[in-house]
Amino acid sequence: MRRQLVSIAIASTMIFAAQAARADGYEPARAAAPVMLQVSNWTGFYANGGVGYGLWDAQTTVDALGGGCVVCTKTDHAGRGWLGEVGLGYDYQIGDKIVIGALFNYDFSDMRGRIDDGGLLSGRTNNDSTWFVGARAGWLMTPAVLNYWSVGYTQTHFGGSTLDFTAGAPFGGHLDSYNAGGWFLGGGLEVAMSGGWFWRSEVRYSDYSKDVRAESFGGVPFANLNFDPVVETATSEVVYKFNWGH
Repeated sequence: MRRQLVSIAIASTMIFAAQAARADGYEPARAAAPVMLQVSNWTGFYANGGVGYGLWDAQTTVDALGGGCVVCTKTDHAGRGWLGEVGLGYDYQIGDKIVIGALFNYDFSDMRGRIDDGGLLSGRTNNDSTWFVGARAGWLMTPAVLNYWSVGYTQTHFGGSTLDFTAGAPFGGHLDSYNAGGWFLGGGLEVAMSGGWFWRSEVRYSDYSKDVRAESFGGVPFANLNFDPVVETATSEVVYKFNWGH
């Protein structure tokens, strides 16, 4: 279940809803036509910023230091929380309907969850920062409404944690932080608002490589937690187009 592209389904729903509205007879009002023409050229640089909410899920197993599985059955751990996003990008319009571009985003987040090593020790870990670099391509449903997909490379960071006994007694161990790269796939809508300001709504699915997080006590490692996360986010943002009206 964790590997299903939930974000893609949400993006598709937004796309189908917009297309259904047009099928039901919706057309932009004639009075708005001059504004539509002013934003028909999407070529140029932009900056974006906004807020959102995210969920992460990680499958884990535990190995002994010398190799060999200690906890062999995969278990799921999860977290959630708010995030903020800032970014820069460049778009290029091809013809009347197609827009392609490049993007860079940085997320600062607070998506906390509990993690354990199979029942003995547990702690909390926080997905606190992520960056993305990639490309997007979209279709102009009207001169002022862009439906797009995005794809690219991403790196994320989960903070370290104090480990105590799951039953509640203190232990004072430590779980190392996690920092790894992966890929992302997203989709959304961008709508012209007023002047050079636009509104964007996007959902994104990110899949990161499995890596080892060492468990230690007093600075001495005693086991390795294999950590394999995916992250799903939804953001709502404002975008400023530097070349609006040109």
